[in-house]
Formats: sequence, structure tokens, C-alpha cells
Amino acid sequence: MRKIGTGIVAIAATTVLLAGCSGGSTPSESGNAAEGSGGSLVVWTDANRAPAIEAAAKAFEEETGTKIELVQKNFEDIRNDFINQVPTGEGPDITVGAHDFLGSFVSAGVVDTIDLGDKADQIEKVAVDAFTYDGQLYGFPYALETIALVQNTDLVGEEAPSSFDDMIARAQAAGAERPFVINTAGQKGDAYTMYGFQTSFGAPVFVQDASGSYTNEVGMGGAGGEEFATWLGAHGEAGSGEISTTIDYDTNNELFAAGTAAYTVQGPWAIETLTANGVNVKVNPIPSAGGETAAPFVGVQGFYISSESANKLLAQEFLTTYLATDDAQRALYEADPRLPAWKTLAAEVSSDPIVAGFLASAANGVPQPSIPEMGSVWDLWNAAQVQIIKGGDPVSTWNTMVTDVQAAIG
Repeated sequence: MRKIGTGIVAIAATTVLLAGCSGGSTPSESGNAAEGSGGSLVVWTDANRAPAIEAAAKAFEEETGTKIELVQKNFEDIRNDFINQVPTGEGPDITVGAHDFLGSFVSAGVVDTIDLGDKADQIEKVAVDAFTYDGQLYGFPYALETIALVQNTDLVGEEAPSSFDDMIARAQAAGAERPFVINTAGQKGDAYTMYGFQTSFGAPVFVQDASGSYTNEVGMGGAGGEEFATWLGAHGEAGSGEISTTIDYDTNNELFAAGTAAYTVQGPWAIETLTANGVNVKVNPIPSAGGETAAPFVGVQGFYISSESANKLLAQEFLTTYLATDDAQRALYEADPRLPAWKTLAAEVSSDPIVAGFLASAANGVPQPSIPEMGSVWDLWNAAQVQIIKGGDPVSTWNTMVTDVQAAIG
């Protein structure tokens, strides 16, 4: 399972206290319940984003008299620390976090709902869906992470292929030694990276309801799943060979960077490696293999409000009025560049064609499920894909996996 936000430097937890003014300070101009409250909030953040949040916190203090205490945390500690400390009263009022924390937060009863009001219209829908659970919104999303098609423009130009088959044909016509490489994590399998192709056959891992929330209904069974499995086998090691269990993450990137492969599927975190040898690239949405739109997983970062906060209205006011602005979102982007979920900022940074390509891919994507049942899926799903790529019977292998997943989630 891919973890969003890995690579953030671990630091010892420290506390930065922003000196606040008293309750008699100038009231907020927003005109809601937080005006002149003189309360206090504790916000957990990592070191990268602390300066951007601090700037919004200072404005909040000056206008409302609310004292903001920023506690810097190692990002990878936040999920467990929040679950363990909120019930004791030692947790924060607000924490930064990944959307795939949500299932465990809801199950533990440590997170509160949030009303974004008209600010929801300024946020990409996939980001709002990611923080939605059982029809309720539980956070303020602000940044995205996804994968896309990266192509060697020296070999195949900048035009996006119209389909997977068109992609392979373009690469072969260009004389590429390898038309396409994709990470399978070697013998482990990487259903995360393969998911865009799977969804193009209409075979989602779980079914989403009308609110965007994931249900526990497995969506990989039936004709769509069988068609994807058949396609995977046809392009695996016993078929045309474009998909191979000899390709792990590093090998994938090395083959592309060497100019050996015309296309790959990767995230923005790999662009520097992919272009290290001077390869020129264009980023486009993942092409469809099954006729439907290829919808890769999208990870989302945002902010949660503690269910035990004594100042929930203040917390919501800070998020929806002081962080939900162009300036605050730009500061967050500059402090820790991630694909923006804030639409006006996304349009602004799309002047960079690489960013624009990943944003276009994210617009086609779906949130990586945050429901607890997802934890029972990855190993079975990855193993089935490896078996099929290596030449196992596609349909029977896939259907066995679906049955095992259904049994595992009860």
C-alpha cells in the first residue's frame, strides 16, 4: 500500500508557541462564531508545512484573539499518535494528515465532521470524495498525489496516445527497444500502479456510492474483472511481454532514464530520476486499455479536527476561513510542493506542463480507499496479478482472488 507523504524528514517533536493576543482583540471580519473568542487551538504539523500554517495562524490570532500552538511531528507518527492521544485529552484540535488515515480515525471515534460551505466548490471533487466517509465529510483536503503516463518525447513526441494499443504501436513505430515499462515491485506485485488500467475495464476494487464514499462491496468481480485479468495475461510474460515481474521500481526508472523505454507510469516523485540522463518527457493521463476512462488512485493530504476538541467552531473557522484562501494555499504549496486540490492554485501552477499532466491524470482518478476493509485486499490482489503476469490462468486466478477478498472482509 502506498503511503502518502513518505520521505518527510523525521524530526523530534517540538513545540512552537505563537504569542496570541487577549480576548479583547479585534474581532474577525468573517462574522461567525469564532469572533473575538480568545480561545486556543493546538495544531499538529510536520516541519515542511509549519511555516505556511504559522502565517495563517498569526492572522487568525490577530483577528480573533485565539492562541495557536503548532506542534511539529514526524508525519509517520501522526496517525497512531492521534488515535492514542485524542481519547486521553492530550491530542491536538487539528492535525495534518493523509486521507487514508480516515478509516482508522472514524473507527476509533477520534475525528469530527467538517462543513466546508461554499469553499467545497473551490476544491477538486476527487479530494472532497477522499475525505468523505459514509456520506460525511471529515476533513479539509488541500493537496493531491497520483501517477500518470510519462513519455519520452525524443522517441514518441508529446501527443497523448489514444489507448494502450495506440501507445504500444507508437513506441514500436519509433523503434523503441521497449515500448513500455511499468513497476510490478518485482515478484511482489503493484496493484496500485496497475490500477488505472484495471479501472478502464470497469473493475474498481470497491464500489463507491452516490456520495463518493466507498462501500465494502467488492467491484473487481464479474465480466470487467475477468476482462482485465485476460488483458493482463496477454501483455504478461507468457504474452507480448510489456508487463514483467522482472521490473521493480528502480529497474523501471533506470530503463526509462536510459532511453530504452518509450513510456512508463510513474508519479511526480520520480521525475527527477526519470530525466537524470537528459531524457525529455511529457506527462499525460494514463491511456485506457479497456475502453473506459483510466482512473488511477489519488492520495490526498488535508487537515482533520479532533472529535474531543473543546473548540471545534474555532478549529473549523481556522481551516475554512484562514487556510482556505489563495494566499494560504499558495504558501502551503511553496513550503511543500504537492499537486494542489485548490482549483485556482491548480490553474496557476499548471503553467508547468509536468504539473499540468499530473493534475489532468488526478482529475480522471479516484481516491485510494480509506475503509478498513482495504487492509485485507492488498496482499491477495498483488499476488494474483503476479501469478497472472507470470503465465497463470487469468480468469480462474482472478476469480479466486475476488472470492478470497470477499471472505477476508466478511
